[in-house]
Amino acid sequence: MAEGYLTTHVLDTAKGIPAAGLEIVLYRLEGDVHDELARMVTNADGRTDAPILPKEHFLPGAYELEFHAGAYLDASGTPPESPRFLDVIPLRFGISDDSAHYHVPLLLSPFGYSTYRGS
Repeated sequence: MAEGYLTTHVLDTAKGIPAAGLEIVLYRLEGDVHDELARMVTNADGRTDAPILPKEHFLPGAYELEFHAGAYLDASGTPPESPRFLDVIPLRFGISDDSAHYHVPLLLSPFGYSTYRGS
């Protein structure tokens, strides 16, 4: 049985390119406690260089990925707004199978986003 891990891929759908340089933070949630597990930045392909949550730390439970979209959008030339329409995008999800690969992609534009459980 394969061991589990967590990955992402962020695409800038307004420009049709990977979202390079976007900060991502992963938290494990237990009640009101948010325990930060990882902080990474996407590479030129819109992915992180390593799994966000490697297999040795992969446990069932509730998690939250924060995608720092506002800073990325500002740096990519999107006209600034104050306050930003999108800033930090929190995605809460659960891991139930610690032997599975969980892939949580983000499709991003200045005024919207979508996500799904990828493969």
